[in-house]
Amino acid sequence: MQNDNDDPIKVLRDRIIAADPKLGSADNAATWWLLGTSNCHLCDVAEQLITHFQAVQPIVYKNIDIADFNENLMMEFATSIPVILTPSKRLDYPFSVMDLQQLL
Repeated sequence: MQNDNDDPIKVLRDRIIAADPKLGSADNAATWWLLGTSNCHLCDVAEQLITHFQAVQPIVYKNIDIADFNENLMMEFATSIPVILTPSKRLDYPFSVMDLQQLL
């Protein structure tokens, strides 16, 4: 039986919730998180892809600005944003709508 502490995505989401406790609400449990920051062209592209994807799949996502994290957590993502975190999977850019489909 797998322990939650063995699930790297759960551990990562918990670390992000520790940095921003309001993300720990029950409403966010099934929400996809788009990690990025302002003035990030690739983050804008990723958001457009998610918006197109929402036209065919009823997913809920939330933008999360890594600039709001502590320095260690922010630096962990600084060179990989945009990143999508679902409750069970991680997808680093570049990705397509087909890649988003694989997250379901």
